[in-house]
Amino acid sequence: MAEGLKIESLGVRYGDATALAEVTLDLPPGARIGIVGRNGAGKSSLLKAIAGTVKASSGRVLLNGDDITKMSPHSRVKRGISLVPEGRRIFPSLSVENNLRVGGFVSPSGFDERVQEVCALFPVLAERRKQMGSQLSGGEAQMLAIAQALMARPKIVLLDEPSLGLAPIVVASVLDTMHALAAQGIALLLVEQSVRLAQRFADELYVIDGGRMELVAKEGQELDEQALQAAYLGAH
Repeated sequence: MAEGLKIESLGVRYGDATALAEVTLDLPPGARIGIVGRNGAGKSSLLKAIAGTVKASSGRVLLNGDDITKMSPHSRVKRGISLVPEGRRIFPSLSVENNLRVGGFVSPSGFDERVQEVCALFPVLAERRKQMGSQLSGGEAQMLAIAQALMARPKIVLLDEPSLGLAPIVVASVLDTMHALAAQGIALLLVEQSVRLAQRFADELYVIDGGRMELVAKEGQELDEQALQAAYLGAH
């Protein structure tokens, strides 16, 4: 049985507009893949199609060899796919602990053990456990959003612009945590506008433009500046 996530010729349309066209991608266990591109290029649509929050118009999403293209988002979470959406979407009126409880809804048993696991990754959350989400800084809220996703003990984590609006020192801490997750065998797919940040994170870096994706760097190789400029900056 094939392990990990496999995207085959995935397409997404919103009415007559093509958001994603014929995207193919492999995400094996422990992989760190980054995707960059302009606003509206199709980055978020790809993550949402994998998570099941938007419907694929063509192609397939395979998880460990099983076709999950028509599965509900809830079922995909139970199968091991967690999405950290853009904008640090935590529950500001709930405590940090209860935010984590919401994140672990698919498997209520073993809650305390999982809290200990995510607090080991984000020690500040242990200190803030009884505080309301509204009292957290931007960086703490982003850590909580990622921790929420990890409460389901996913095998694949999809991250949409996690660095947005954060101080560089906080971004560095989040990157370190993502590397630690990959070392545990969790596959990570990161969507970013910052090319340099995505390159620091990824062992494969793609650029997406007009719904189509192109590989521009692999770990240990020079960035393909020409391909990046052509797609990311719209140069021809």
